[in-house]
Amino acid sequence: MKIAPNVTCWSTFGQMIIIPLFVISCASEPFTDTNHRHEISLKTNWKFSRVDNLNSKARDFDDRLWEEVSVPHDWAIYGPYDESLDKSVIKVLEDGERIPKLRRGRTGALPYQGVGWYRRTIDITLSAKGRKLFIEFDGAMSHSEVYFNGKYVGGWPYGYTSFSLDLTEHMELGTENVLAVRLENPSFLSRWYPGAGLYRNVRLVYTDKTHVAHWGTYVTTPSISKTEGTVRVETKVEGLTERNTELLTAIYSPDGKIVATDLVIVDEADIEQHLVVASPLRWDVESPHMYTILSKVIVDSQVVDVYSSTFGFRTIQFTADDGFYLNERRLQLKGVCLHHDLGPLGAAVNTTALHRQLRIMKDMGANAIRTSHNPPTPELLSICDTMGLLVIDELFDEWKVKKVDGGYHHLWDEWAEKDLVALIHRDRNHPSVIAWSMGNEIREQKSDNGWKRAKFLVDIAHREDSTRPTTIGMNADQAVIQNGFAAQFDVQGWNYHMDMIPKVKEIKPEWSIYASESQSTISSRGYYDLNAQPKKHPERNNLLTSAYALDYCNWCNTADEGFATIEDNPFAVGEFVWTGFDYIGEPTPYQVQWPTRSSHFGLADLVGIPKDIYYQYKAHWSEEDVLHILPHWNWAEGENVPIHVFTSFDRVELFVNGESKGVRIKDKLDTYGRYRLRWDSVRYEPGEAKVVALDEGNNVLMERVIKTAGEPYAIKLIPEETELTADGESLGYVEVQVVDEHGNLCPNADDLISFHVDGVGSFRAAGNGDPRDTTLFHLPVRKAFFGKCMVILQSSTEKGEIEIVAKSDGLFSEKGSIKVE
Repeated sequence: MKIAPNVTCWSTFGQMIIIPLFVISCASEPFTDTNHRHEISLKTNWKFSRVDNLNSKARDFDDRLWEEVSVPHDWAIYGPYDESLDKSVIKVLEDGERIPKLRRGRTGALPYQGVGWYRRTIDITLSAKGRKLFIEFDGAMSHSEVYFNGKYVGGWPYGYTSFSLDLTEHMELGTENVLAVRLENPSFLSRWYPGAGLYRNVRLVYTDKTHVAHWGTYVTTPSISKTEGTVRVETKVEGLTERNTELLTAIYSPDGKIVATDLVIVDEADIEQHLVVASPLRWDVESPHMYTILSKVIVDSQVVDVYSSTFGFRTIQFTADDGFYLNERRLQLKGVCLHHDLGPLGAAVNTTALHRQLRIMKDMGANAIRTSHNPPTPELLSICDTMGLLVIDELFDEWKVKKVDGGYHHLWDEWAEKDLVALIHRDRNHPSVIAWSMGNEIREQKSDNGWKRAKFLVDIAHREDSTRPTTIGMNADQAVIQNGFAAQFDVQGWNYHMDMIPKVKEIKPEWSIYASESQSTISSRGYYDLNAQPKKHPERNNLLTSAYALDYCNWCNTADEGFATIEDNPFAVGEFVWTGFDYIGEPTPYQVQWPTRSSHFGLADLVGIPKDIYYQYKAHWSEEDVLHILPHWNWAEGENVPIHVFTSFDRVELFVNGESKGVRIKDKLDTYGRYRLRWDSVRYEPGEAKVVALDEGNNVLMERVIKTAGEPYAIKLIPEETELTADGESLGYVEVQVVDEHGNLCPNADDLISFHVDGVGSFRAAGNGDPRDTTLFHLPVRKAFFGKCMVILQSSTEKGEIEIVAKSDGLFSEKGSIKVE
């Protein structure tokens, strides 16, 4: 049998990939004549309306006055903010509350509630005769109803679940067909900002009548050695007829070479094949080698379908006594929890933004992600596969016992199994996924029969994928041990209460335990309370939290305390910090006050600018040399300023204007002295503060200097990338700083800055990390927040340059550009 030639292309991440020519399909309309699977991405030419008119499903409905949008699309991120939208008096058990309290901004005070309609025409040519037509949604928020040519074809209520629908029966050849989607978000749908609309990707898929089913392959690697790896491939083929049908399965190495093939006769829908790959390259966090499988369905000697899957050779093991093992090597999980919103973009998926978010976390030293608290967009897992990030893939924040009025408890009886099966079938070939999490802080934890619902989900997960353990994030302490709830899971995740980890180990030595959520240290980038002492759930009149990373919530602790717990208990698998990035909603500790619309938990702020605490983690987690000094050096003359240093070095000396303020050495016996160096009261003098890392012989290893800034003088633009792809989707992030005449950041500047964008791109959004700022993200204006903000540019499909001009009254403006190729 002839194998098609290969074609070379470049991935988004700069890695060369060899793709067999026969799997490349045209992504534009209309459907072209082909014998193989054909996918069409439905991104543009959508019409959108917030008016709930049931006639919108009709094929001949007049939608000319509707707004034209591109998908992914989040209607709610465009605002306006309104504190009454999610204002409520409730008792949040997860926060340890005993009486109902007023809450504002819990879901970001953005208008996600209500109904939205989407419509799109699709040209279907006569050449599609005899083909099958499906539509795939990576997620639709929420309670979707899908109509094709006026006929209802299905839907899915849980907005995070990916699903596929068969349109074949209702498609009409040689004319325009009409797709209509109705979405409805109930009030109080979530405990954080859920987004709204067709916020993930949508695509059409044409296949032959005989084809590999949706998510139709299940790839496992039962045995791996240096010399060979066994690959077990289960393939589900739909539409079998009396014709002679075969399945050719071919495995391609990371460099695109065929390394194994197997040809079998298909006489039943489910086929199992075993292939052997010589000298397999392992998938690992440092070397994430990915293999590709092409499943070719052959009917009467003609290829009618080609289905692509990816996988990796790797082994995982959660142990009771020695943590987690990847490829027989112990690896501490250094994880972060991430919500699904992308800050100023809202919930609308963008691959550039996802990759940037994960890169920032990996640069900090993180090696794992927990998808909190719902199935992620599939692009996130693909990026984790290629970057070498481990994933705990989470399903629910709520089961049948209610947390919020519009939550999942309405769906549990009918949809829980369907949602779990969909998650596992979609994601089980990803080597990055190491565990299935059944939920987070589920209220069934404290009930006598909650274990039955836990077992129900765990049994399904084991049935659908026997290669990964199940887990959950628990916060009910003793209850889950005594009532049998925790025992249902293969790996036990503990949210906060870090002191419980060694206590649980004494009670249940056979359990494998990790911190599924840790710390909840809260901080606002750039703001410093000079009373730099640990503070439990502080509230200040300015509605900010201190960047010394010593503020923490009622239920948790500082990062220093969390580090010590994990380090002193080597049986612990690791931790997942709450959270890697700030996110929209849950503005703890300011649930009552307004304006406040986003979280303080992140190690990076809402636009991805690292906070000081980011460098504390980087110093502890990464292999890089880190020497980070805080706070800034602009204070009142003579004021006593605590200076802290987050560093990977053990000895550091501080100088103020050349005068030594002493050497500090890490103290392993002091929780805070282990993970930060402190000079608790340094008299402020304008000029500079310098820290010098020293070895035991007092040789200089590294230096860092902070200087007193003068008055705001100019705007400085710092693009994170110099070149974007001309695909109409790539984003360019440009940090905007207010600086003095010598180029020093003005750490207290709050100037209002406007942006003008020209060339082969457009302004997409702006933000500044201020959790109180209710300026809408899509407006080309933003105040600096402690001297900084961020503007996001988007490429067009033309090559050239995007030009940006930043202006502010009284400051010299700045012009910058990014190439688009």
